[in-house]
Amino acid sequence: MFISQAWAQDVATVSTSASLAGTFIQVIGIVLVFYLLLIRPQQKRMKQHEARLKALKTGDKVLTGGGLYAVVKKIKDDDLTLELSKGLEVVAPRFTIREVLTEEPSAPSQPKAHK
Repeated sequence: MFISQAWAQDVATVSTSASLAGTFIQVIGIVLVFYLLLIRPQQKRMKQHEARLKALKTGDKVLTGGGLYAVVKKIKDDDLTLELSKGLEVVAPRFTIREVLTEEPSAPSQPKAHK
C-alpha cells in the first residue's frame, strides 16, 4: 500500500564502460593524492637525513636511536666514536644516529639594542 514498486533497469541501458572509466579515474586520483601528500615528502625527509649523516664531523652533537645524547669524537668509515659523558665513549654505526643536534649557523645574529 505505502511501498511503490521498484523497477530494475534494463541491462542494455546501463553503460559499464563509463562506470569502469569513472572508477579507474577515481583510483588514479587517490593514488596521486597519496603520492603527493605522503610518499614524496617522506622521501624528501629521508634524503635530507642521509645528507646530514654523511656530513657528520667531529664535535657534532647527536641523538642516537636509543635516546642517548652524545658528541662525535671520531669517524671511521661507517662507525662513529661517541662520547656520552667525560671519559665514557662508545662506538656506534652511523645509521643509529636519529638526529644531528648541532645547528648550522644560518646568519650572524646581532642583539637588538633596547631604547
